[in-house]
Amino acid sequence: MPALPALPRPPLPSELLPGSLRQRIGERLATLRIPDFTVPAPVAKLVSRLPQQPPTHVLTLALNLALDRILPRDTLEPLSGRHLQMRVLDAGLTLDFTLGERGFRRATPTAGTKPDLTLSATTRDFMALALREEDPDTLFFSRRLRMEGDTDLGLLVKNTLDAVDWDTLKAKLLGRHA
Repeated sequence: MPALPALPRPPLPSELLPGSLRQRIGERLATLRIPDFTVPAPVAKLVSRLPQQPPTHVLTLALNLALDRILPRDTLEPLSGRHLQMRVLDAGLTLDFTLGERGFRRATPTAGTKPDLTLSATTRDFMALALREEDPDTLFFSRRLRMEGDTDLGLLVKNTLDAVDWDTLKAKLLGRHA
């Protein structure tokens, strides 16, 4: 049976735009910043009453995808078996997790004990940190990122975030060469 002729590749949506418009949109996206916002209090009140397992699962899934790719496991070894907590202040979320042999997983808080390390910030500040609009030091010294508990663990987390080559990661995710 003869081979079918190859179909032409359809144009990407960005290729349908005129060059100048494509350039202007690219420039705007490059300078786009997360606006200042807080989660509305009624939404936070509702979220705080919901089970925290689903958002914790999403967080640990994301961390596990990054583990060994951009987060070196050997550097994070001091986190093994330690109870870590991430508090999203304006959203009413408290995410408890730990690092085990098989990666990050949800941790169950024990009554009467505090987490080894608690990181607290607003939704906007965690997003700005993840997107590298703000660095951990700026957020920490402006008291928008709070670390409570084991100072050495806090420094390890901060230094690990600083060491990640976000530009290379972004290029890989977008399919570009760095």
